[in-house]
Amino acid sequence: MLRSTVASVLASLLVAPLLPATASAAAAPPRVPEAVGFGGVVSSIDPDASQIGVDVLRRGGNAVDAAVAVAAALGVTDPFSAGIGGGGFFVHYDARTHRVSTVDGRETAPASAGADLFVEDGAAIPFAEAVTSGLSVGVPGTPRTWQQALRHWGTWSLDRAVRPAEELARRGFTVDPTFHRQVTDNAARFADFTSTSALYLPGGAPPAVGSTFRNPDLADTYRELRRHGVSAFYRGAVGRDLVAAVRQPPVVAGATREVRSGDLTEADLAGYEAPLREPTRTRYRGYDVVGMAPPSSGGTTAGEALNILETADLPAETPVQYLHRFLESTRLSFADRNRWVGDPAFVDVPTRELLSQRFADSRACLIAPTAAMTGPVAPGDPRNPAPCAASGPPVATPYEGTDTTHLTVADRWGNVVAYTLTIEQEGGSGIVVPGRGFLLNNELTDFSFTPVTPGVPDPNLPGPGKRPRSSMTPTIVLQHGKPVLALGSPGGASIITTVVQVLTQRLDRGLPLVEAIAAPRASQRNAATTQAEAAFLAGPEAEPLRALGHRFTSTAEIGAVTAVERLPDGRWRAAAETSRRGGGAARAVWPTP
Repeated sequence: MLRSTVASVLASLLVAPLLPATASAAAAPPRVPEAVGFGGVVSSIDPDASQIGVDVLRRGGNAVDAAVAVAAALGVTDPFSAGIGGGGFFVHYDARTHRVSTVDGRETAPASAGADLFVEDGAAIPFAEAVTSGLSVGVPGTPRTWQQALRHWGTWSLDRAVRPAEELARRGFTVDPTFHRQVTDNAARFADFTSTSALYLPGGAPPAVGSTFRNPDLADTYRELRRHGVSAFYRGAVGRDLVAAVRQPPVVAGATREVRSGDLTEADLAGYEAPLREPTRTRYRGYDVVGMAPPSSGGTTAGEALNILETADLPAETPVQYLHRFLESTRLSFADRNRWVGDPAFVDVPTRELLSQRFADSRACLIAPTAAMTGPVAPGDPRNPAPCAASGPPVATPYEGTDTTHLTVADRWGNVVAYTLTIEQEGGSGIVVPGRGFLLNNELTDFSFTPVTPGVPDPNLPGPGKRPRSSMTPTIVLQHGKPVLALGSPGGASIITTVVQVLTQRLDRGLPLVEAIAAPRASQRNAATTQAEAAFLAGPEAEPLRALGHRFTSTAEIGAVTAVERLPDGRWRAAAETSRRGGGAARAVWPTP
């Protein structure tokens, strides 16, 4: 009887219309960190975007259709973290074939880029100057990612999937405190570009909280993508405007900021591809943890940390010992990531060896229950692992921008998408393409400007057409070939530690998913100190961890997770943050208690 009732309700939902395009922006949907139900679920950082995703599922779209629609909407409401001027990694589980596939939508350097891209007069240029420049802009991969995903696994056209976001950009949405803060924090940069200040600093000030923000230029750009496909971006008028903005940034007359131009060309855009890659796969306590392969370091680094942790009985450990081992595992996996991971088209990345249990065992023996290691520690040799051995000097973790976004979707057929996308720094390069309404990325600053450790090969130096190493970690967890959990997060290099912490708290420590996401976080990335949130430092474990030798620095927030999980009765749970970044937005097609 329950099945027939579910089928009846779903049938009525599938013919329900999308929310009308004329809906008032003032009636902003609420932020809800958890939703459980049938028919599919969506979790993102933004309620407007999540609502659009659920509307797609109600209309019969699948998880891929909804993911593209949500991503396009986030380009409207969360434009300082993601958009068509950036890139990302798309992980998809196909319920029919039981196969996980991935799309590499990472940005690429121009064909003219050399290892000295960010070097002038023999020295690396200041990071702050590189960030706000055309020099930092890579060829965006997001539009091509949408095309690839829809072509291979979607049921909707790009035209149909992007239309709700176009309507949202045109009618507007309600400015919340996070949007206002992000503009305020970047006001000095934004004010130096004519197009950016016109859009985000109308009248010279950030949009007020509670006001309606509209982006008609972005709506028109989305309309071009709908009508002409991604060729409008990579070979058409949108692309030409993008290249012009990179090569001659629209700097305000009289601005004192030094804004370097880039060398990106129309040929670079036309030649961009978003290849399908085999995912990484780690066997962990009876689960298959599947993620993104290089040039993302997420799959290998999170996988290695989990393999290291599998040597311990985490469910039986005290809270202090659990956290101690978690921090040490990511310290070691980051040491190896920094030495070995880069774009596999340019460097020989030992992906299989980094994920081997034999290598993890050789690293796990360095963890002592009574004392923390002193970071940074040296990498191991995954091709020739020896117990407790090192391979060369330590390689530190360079800075990565933290303002990315992640969305997670499951549909009524059991298809799942975990999709992390970004423009790198909060506000990317700071450059809005004139007349187009979207910010350009500054992803090329994810390259090492110079070798991190002199005399040690650095796999992440710039190169022509090369993709910078990323920490994005979209992850799907399978049991017996079927998804039980999918998640991801923003946060730069702390994405990896965030995903590992949530996974172990859910799978090993038994915390409910929302509680695992909300729990205080710490992030050790092979550094002398561990970043930790204030709530973590105020918790009962902090002092015992200090007694073991851990040293902490305080940071406001680490990550902003969205996730979905399958329940034993066939329902799905969508989960998001309770407070970080203002709280997330979980939605179910047919909510149940």
